Amino acid sequence: MTEVPRSLVLATLIDVLPDGKVVRREGDHLIVRSPSNPGHWEGNMLAFDDAPVAGDGERWEAAFDAAFADEPGVRHRTFYWDRIDGEEGAAVPELEARGYRLERDLGMIASPVELTPHPKANREVEIRRLDPAAGPDEALWEGEIALGLANEAESPSGDASFERFLRNRQAERRVLFAAGRGAWYVALDPTDGAVVAGCGVIATGPRGRFQAVDTAPTHRRRGIARRLVHEAGLDAAARFALSRLVIVADAEYHASGIYESLGFRPRERVCSAWLAPPR
Repeated sequence: MTEVPRSLVLATLIDVLPDGKVVRREGDHLIVRSPSNPGHWEGNMLAFDDAPVAGDGERWEAAFDAAFADEPGVRHRTFYWDRIDGEEGAAVPELEARGYRLERDLGMIASPVELTPHPKANREVEIRRLDPAAGPDEALWEGEIALGLANEAESPSGDASFERFLRNRQAERRVLFAAGRGAWYVALDPTDGAVVAGCGVIATGPRGRFQAVDTAPTHRRRGIARRLVHEAGLDAAARFALSRLVIVADAEYHASGIYESLGFRPRERVCSAWLAPPR
């Protein structure tokens, strides 16, 4: 990829896509494509240089439709804009009014030496780094799929192909992990060995981006995520020589407080908008 966004959140979002991704510039925006997974909303999107202004709703939609006209599997629309100050511009009248959901995210960054264990971190669960190759960890990879489906059931996106998306995304990540581009970590219940939390860290050069920090609905508020994120960050930083760890949180959700308690500091405010596929 020759085009590097100003935003570290946006740059690392592109980092974590499969090696077959395609990124190219068209005027005032980047077109980002993941041919292996057209149902990935963030893997198939447009990233504009600036926030929307009056008239951009129609213009951006036309640009998206033109960019993906040859890919019938892309039925959503996703837009990012390369600002780190939270500037929304005309996003509400131009996009939200058209049915888009606006996302307001915090880009939180820590160096390995800044990572701090939390005094209330759960010490009972076992933290395991999974082998990306087919083998004895296959049941735990399936447990990670079940975890994603359980969390999706609480706030369904309306996309009936969500399980297929999860499996495609997991397969893409395992290819990266097998090539030395990071690792996936799970927390296991001490009573039955079930996967109760999981997350990944994908490494690109000296930076790592956390992926999909999930805790089972039945095991929340027990300090499991605090333990998992801290240990995953330390292990990944040491194993892949990372100097910066990036984690992204919804600016309006409590997870940002958890990450801040572990040493991450908010450095960017990034906005995006997406429109789910028609049912």
